[in-house]
Amino acid sequence: MRFSATALAVAALAAAGAVDAVKVNPLPAPQQIQWGTSGAKKIALGPGSLQTPGAKGANKDVVYSAFSRVVKTVNKVRWVPAAIEAPIPKFESFPGTDAPAALERREDLRRGNPGKATGSPVTTATIKVADWSADLQLGVDESYSLSIGKDSNALEITAPTVWGALHALTTFQQLVILEDGQLVVEQPVHIVDKPNYPHRGVMLDSGRNFLSVQKLKEQLDAMALTKLNVLHWHLDDTQSWPLQLKTYPQMTKDAYSAREQYSRDDVKDLVSYARKRAIRLIPEIDMPGHSAAGWQQIDPTIVTCQNSWWSNDNWPLHTAVQPNPGQLDILNDKTYTHVEKVYKEVGEMFADNIFHVGGDELQTGCFNFSSSIREWFAADASRTYADLAQYWVDKALPIFKAENNTAGKKRELMMWEDIVLSADIPAKQVPTDVIIQSWNSPANIKTLTSKGYRTVVSNNEFLYLDCGNGGYVSNDPRYNDQTNPDPTGATFSFNYGGPGGSWCAPFKTWQRIYSFDFAANLTESEAALVIGTTAPLWGEQIDDTVIAGKLWPRAAALGELVWSGNKDPKTGLKRLTQLTQRISNFREYLVALGIAAAPIMPKFCIQHPHACDLYYNQTAVV
Repeated sequence: MRFSATALAVAALAAAGAVDAVKVNPLPAPQQIQWGTSGAKKIALGPGSLQTPGAKGANKDVVYSAFSRVVKTVNKVRWVPAAIEAPIPKFESFPGTDAPAALERREDLRRGNPGKATGSPVTTATIKVADWSADLQLGVDESYSLSIGKDSNALEITAPTVWGALHALTTFQQLVILEDGQLVVEQPVHIVDKPNYPHRGVMLDSGRNFLSVQKLKEQLDAMALTKLNVLHWHLDDTQSWPLQLKTYPQMTKDAYSAREQYSRDDVKDLVSYARKRAIRLIPEIDMPGHSAAGWQQIDPTIVTCQNSWWSNDNWPLHTAVQPNPGQLDILNDKTYTHVEKVYKEVGEMFADNIFHVGGDELQTGCFNFSSSIREWFAADASRTYADLAQYWVDKALPIFKAENNTAGKKRELMMWEDIVLSADIPAKQVPTDVIIQSWNSPANIKTLTSKGYRTVVSNNEFLYLDCGNGGYVSNDPRYNDQTNPDPTGATFSFNYGGPGGSWCAPFKTWQRIYSFDFAANLTESEAALVIGTTAPLWGEQIDDTVIAGKLWPRAAALGELVWSGNKDPKTGLKRLTQLTQRISNFREYLVALGIAAAPIMPKFCIQHPHACDLYYNQTAVV
């Protein structure tokens, strides 16, 4: 990527150590950012300020739409930073110690006003794209450069594709602040940026509780700002089927209500909305497990154990890990006829090449309710549940890959790691062209990549956003515990320091997410097979009223983790302490946009940088 004269001028200024001249930096942190020192640049852009030399095709409209959206937002919000960046201050020493006694006052922590805007105001924006036709698919080039020169009146963006240009615009949006009544970028700036991983996602679950189109769009808006580029949409589960299909309109009899359904137009609208923000929608229809709602309306004989008691109180007889049970009958030929029709129609609604077909948490007890499966096992004593899982793989995957079922797409499949690594029902041989989503032990990342699988990391110890909120199953005697069995607190129990009903407790804080070294201990070839991460937000206790607070700003920490990493490129140390003010400011910015992101600390903390650090030593996290 060539540097313009403007960029070189900015770089020369930056050599003087100009980073300290600004109050805020964008999130995620760019790979390279160089600030000048000459003073603020006034921003005077309007919807008609954009120039796009050589622009052509439908993607031109995507860029113009994004630019107009950014200009409108910065002029509406007129953002005053709520959390500024500053080094840790000196505090009064403890009496009688030899520690330094210098005390910096609060006002000394605040960066100086960059001063009155100098030089030419920024009145034009030029976006140069090398390939205007590049499709938004896994692996598309998302890099960009952005420059605002000292003596230039232009915002200059260069990118190989429009998708990189869109990321540049969301970076620019975060650079614009209000100073002395005018919108400015604090200093001339030059950025060169690209993602570390091509798959950067969150997973939302509309099967357990319905999520409105409006709320899904709200999350897409926030995702775009953090450069998260995949919404993995877990559309259905045993509890409900909310998606309207022409092939089987009766499936939505298992929607929660007529109001809690998605039409084909809703899906089309969401796919388009996401694309305009450089986000891919990957649909998931979980099969053959987690399958009752909808399927039983087509033909109840293709579902097994849906009318059983899930049997948590008698675990050897359990048919599901949570209510309500149901799995597709793998040995029923009619199962595959209906699966093919559903899969084909759902795939037609989405633009992405990837389709997630589930494959997790198959329960042996549920399959015991199928007479055909019982007879199959009885006919050959050597057969195992691994053979049963392999039967599904051998029958279903050719359907999923068949050209007439993929709407002309270069279909790639994604499945949960259970289909390969389950202790109870793993398939014996799953093709390595299937992308595997790993959600259990971090050690599984190495196991999968060493087998040659491209892997998406969704480890529950770091990335499950629904964890730590207690249990949801009712009539639970475990809560009826009036006395701590160990008053000393030396050992934890269910209600006293323990999980409290959340199987994956504790709550995953933004610091926990950001600290995840998911590629540790991998060889170079194994690490190359990790294509990114997805943070799941399972929906048992999530609906429109709480979704934003559960996702944000924690998902922003993930955005930076997979975009530019969690380590300072200069020191090699984790930059957790540097992220604190940026993610705090980002949270306040989301709130200003009307997105109800949760607070992560008292406002005192974000107004007093580092005053709430656990350790004074700023290299405590390595």
